[in-house]
Amino acid sequence: MPPDAVALYASVILLLPMAAFFLASPTFLLVGLEVPEVTQLLRGIFNGYFLAIGIAGIVAMALFAVSGRPAFSAGAISITAFALTSRHWLLKHMDAELQARDAGASGAIRQLRLLHVQGMLLNALQLAVVVACVPLVV
Repeated sequence: MPPDAVALYASVILLLPMAAFFLASPTFLLVGLEVPEVTQLLRGIFNGYFLAIGIAGIVAMALFAVSGRPAFSAGAISITAFALTSRHWLLKHMDAELQARDAGASGAIRQLRLLHVQGMLLNALQLAVVVACVPLVV
C-alpha cells in the first residue's frame, strides 16, 4: 500500500470520531440539564468521545510513522495527549457540578451547560486542526 494512502487513512481515523461528536453534541443544547439521566448520558458521551480520540490518535500515530511522516505522527500523539488531558479535566469538573446540582446548588445547571459548550469547543478545535492538516498529508 502506498505511504500516501496509509497517511490518508490515519487522517480519516482521526476525523471520524471528531465528526461524529461534532454532529451529536449540539443536540444536548436542546434539552435541560436538570434531568439526571440527560446529564449522565452527556457525561458518558464526553467520556467515550475522549477515549475514542485517544485510541484513534494512537492508531493514527502508528500509521503516520509507518507512512514515513514523523511530524504528523507527533501531531497525532499530541492530539491524543490533549484529548486525554481534556477528558480528565472536563469529567472532573462535570462530576463536581453534578454533585453540586444534586445538592441543590443554584448555579450548577449553568456551569454544566458551560462545560458542555467548552467540550464542544475543544472538539471543534481538534477537528479544525486535523481538517487543516489533511491537505498537507496528501
